[in-house]
Amino acid sequence: MHQLTRPDWLIEEPDEVYHGKAKEFLSSHQLNDFRKCPYLYWKKHSGLIADKDSSAYAFGRAAHTLILEGRQTFEQRYAVGGPINPRTGKPYGSGTKAFAQWSADQGKPVVTDDEFVILEMMEQAVLTHPCAPKFITSGFAEGVCRSPYLGIPSQIRMDYLHPSYGIVDLKTCDDLTWFESDARRYGYLHQMAFYRAVLKETMGSKASVHILAVEKKQPFRCGIWKVSGDALDFAQAENESAIRLLKECCSEQIWPTGYEDIRIYDTV
Repeated sequence: MHQLTRPDWLIEEPDEVYHGKAKEFLSSHQLNDFRKCPYLYWKKHSGLIADKDSSAYAFGRAAHTLILEGRQTFEQRYAVGGPINPRTGKPYGSGTKAFAQWSADQGKPVVTDDEFVILEMMEQAVLTHPCAPKFITSGFAEGVCRSPYLGIPSQIRMDYLHPSYGIVDLKTCDDLTWFESDARRYGYLHQMAFYRAVLKETMGSKASVHILAVEKKQPFRCGIWKVSGDALDFAQAENESAIRLLKECCSEQIWPTGYEDIRIYDTV
């Protein structure tokens, strides 16, 4: 099989390096904070509020590694299991001191045996889906692009970039039934629109966008959505309006909450 050559503009770097550049480059996550509340964006950017690394985010990163980068890469980056209690012959609980010490000794993130069973089920759901496998093969996982966007240095880290299917974003969820509602709630369209726009600044053309979602519990359903160009264009317009306001806030050093004026509540 012909091996694709990685483009020069598609950067390969560790996750911690990418996040370490958050002060220098605007990301979709930061822009989402700003659209929600400019004051929230300012407090995070100033270091007054720290981003919390929840267990759900950590599990999601492990799923991304296993599903998109494969078993070998997963085993290099993660330790699986835990210490065994010699009195019972069973693993110590993840909340115990013994488990915490064992985890620290591994020198890399730890996935418990129970979590790994779930990860394998999710991986299997993707690999056995009628369409999903072709979207995450013959491309590049976790590629980083950086480019000015509307005059602001910006960066994106795409889950997968495929030569035919464009940007492929992997999402994990509890229930696929409500995924489209969750996509609106969590701003996935705006995230994808930001990715598409920054990628266009880099490679000169608009890419297609697909979202691959898989459940974290039984029955571990997997689905694929092609995001329409109209939906992305609408979200991009809102992103660009927010970026213009961000530039004004930076210039004037005024960071509103968005609730300064009196609102009318007339819902019955």
